[in-house]
Amino acid sequence: MAFVFRRAATTNFRRYSTAAPSSAPGTSSKTGLYIGVTSVLGLAAAYYYMQDTPAPAAPKVPLTSALDKDNFVDLKLKKIEPYNHNTAKFTFELPPNTASLLPVAACVVIKTAPGKEDPDHPPLLDAKGKPYVRPYTPISPSDHPEEITFLIKKYDTGKVTPYLHAMKPGQTIGIKGPFPKTPYKENQYEHIGMIAGGSGLTPMYQIIQHAMSLPNDKTKITFLFSNVSEADILMRETLDAWAQKHPDRLKIVYALDKGSDKWEGPTGYVSKEMIQKYLPAPSDKVQILICGPPGQVKSVAGAKDGMKQGELGGVLKELGYTQEQVFKF
Repeated sequence: MAFVFRRAATTNFRRYSTAAPSSAPGTSSKTGLYIGVTSVLGLAAAYYYMQDTPAPAAPKVPLTSALDKDNFVDLKLKKIEPYNHNTAKFTFELPPNTASLLPVAACVVIKTAPGKEDPDHPPLLDAKGKPYVRPYTPISPSDHPEEITFLIKKYDTGKVTPYLHAMKPGQTIGIKGPFPKTPYKENQYEHIGMIAGGSGLTPMYQIIQHAMSLPNDKTKITFLFSNVSEADILMRETLDAWAQKHPDRLKIVYALDKGSDKWEGPTGYVSKEMIQKYLPAPSDKVQILICGPPGQVKSVAGAKDGMKQGELGGVLKELGYTQEQVFKF
């Protein structure tokens, strides 16, 4: 490139400085030299422009889903980031040019068995010799490329979460999905009320994250998030940042089982009074979502029937909400 430029520049310079047409009467013979120098400078500018201008970016390859709703896909653990005293973020690698592409709201299931034999990471099996399977909702955006992240709380009396928390980067786990729940549609409701306890946060987080990214969505969301203590509140900094950025659309209410003397929010279990005070009243333009420990779900909305919704009951039924207005994760 440089050789071609130098050759072209020299040729042009000689042509304009040695073979310029005869000067017209009253004009200076320096005109030819001026033209030659100008041409050289022009070529030089073009050369440096081409050198400094980045090549056009290659077109983006459309993302495809890395998951399979019918079969478990083995994903490698990339990193574990401790969040608080009993919860951590688990990020798994996805193949190039893929993402989870989960619909909102949806979850996946995780199987306590790696795809290949690993003496340092043997499968966790139940009494029948089969791996445990548990549902989890990612907290990473659906279109986040080449990674999927889960927020997983460790229950010392449980079986699956201690197994997951014992994993090390490089080890694999089986993941299958997506399994759609209630679909989120912008402006379908005027107001959505959410109730969650502890790690029941994740489907609410998924919906809020998606809803706040939609520029034309005017749906209001009020999230009543209950925890044992302030130290147990998950993703608080992100929730607060979203609420600050979208004050007309998002309100977060934190409730603690037992607050300290300095705690100014509501205390105690989620009650009839809390719901009346903070969440939207029953209406066809309102939806109530709930996710939490079975005891909380039963008390607030009636128990689920396995994977089915079950009859509406509890506090929400007393307050006049209908089966169609409530969804239990």
